[in-house]
Amino acid sequence: MSDDEELELIEILEMPLDAWHRARGARMVEFAGYHMPIQYEGIMAEHSWTRENAGLFDVSHMGQLMLTGDGAAEALEALVPGDISALQEGRMRYSLLLAENGGVLDDLMVTAAPMGLYVVVNGAVKWDDMGYLREHLPDEITINHMDDRALLALQGPKAVDALLRVVPGVDALYFMDAGSFFWGPKTDPEPLWISRSGYTGEDGFEISVPATHAQKLAEELCAQPEVKPIGLGARDSLRLEAGLPLYGHDMNPEVDPVEGNAAFAVSKRRRAEGGFNGAERILKALAEGPSRKLVGFTVDGKIPVREGASIYSKNEQVGMITSGGFAPSVGAPIAMGYVASAHIAVGTALEAEVRGKRVALTVAAMPFVPHHYHRRGKSI
Repeated sequence: MSDDEELELIEILEMPLDAWHRARGARMVEFAGYHMPIQYEGIMAEHSWTRENAGLFDVSHMGQLMLTGDGAAEALEALVPGDISALQEGRMRYSLLLAENGGVLDDLMVTAAPMGLYVVVNGAVKWDDMGYLREHLPDEITINHMDDRALLALQGPKAVDALLRVVPGVDALYFMDAGSFFWGPKTDPEPLWISRSGYTGEDGFEISVPATHAQKLAEELCAQPEVKPIGLGARDSLRLEAGLPLYGHDMNPEVDPVEGNAAFAVSKRRRAEGGFNGAERILKALAEGPSRKLVGFTVDGKIPVREGASIYSKNEQVGMITSGGFAPSVGAPIAMGYVASAHIAVGTALEAEVRGKRVALTVAAMPFVPHHYHRRGKSI
């Protein structure tokens, strides 16, 4: 069998809302082993709508896991650099699944739920993540893959207004809070697990719903005047403007958290105590600085600089672009990439090679567009 024939036999999976997306005119593409909507009416329009109103994203391809058993938090801390055992019920933390050498296997969200630890991992590597967790966590820790649930993300400044009409009480959540809420008729309400979080830089929510009820919930949300369905294309441009890395592009197993501009994910207690995979490498990088680092770039002109473009300082290659494209809210191309530590200062002038020509870059502070999270003690 040829490689092409073997690839044709690989099944592309459908998410619970596949037919719903197609009925709404979505252009579907393969991503992370699933058919997913890349756009409905156009990436630029969907991007702007989300920044100004509320966009509904289907992220059901992501892995929803529940870790249960005595000592689950302490056991997970051997594999991630965050202070998981300190999480209070209903609070969540961004963290990183680490290889034994400190390389990043995935970035993930961990929430202290009533049953245990609710963990959301990236769709492209969720099977690898589950295998790694099963191999490295004690046998007493149970890993439940919640594959009977869909995951929706409602993002944008008007997300709370729209969701509040459908699910009472969600306005009580702040950024990185989560909890159980009831939706539907009072005689037979459906429990939802909702967090005030997301990956666009805007205020918003992620909603875990039984897959059998996902279409009804999506329809109720899109019936709100603030809400439209949004595809993968705008999700990518929104997260890039927000300076948020995409695993598999801006992070991978060759990168440690300090190189990946994610040193904030190494909690204070863990820096003092260590005890996680790759601690020696990561703590050394924190103390001495990394040899390279993920940084943001503004781009001179209108030509987008894409993933894989080489970065130069005069005639010396000093790095590589990992994400790039036109930023609708900025009105210009932007990018992320790794450069040698001598060139990471904001304002450093560099060049990228695009189709044999040099394009001027400037190292820029991230995010490119300010975050608008609904934090405690701060208004949106």
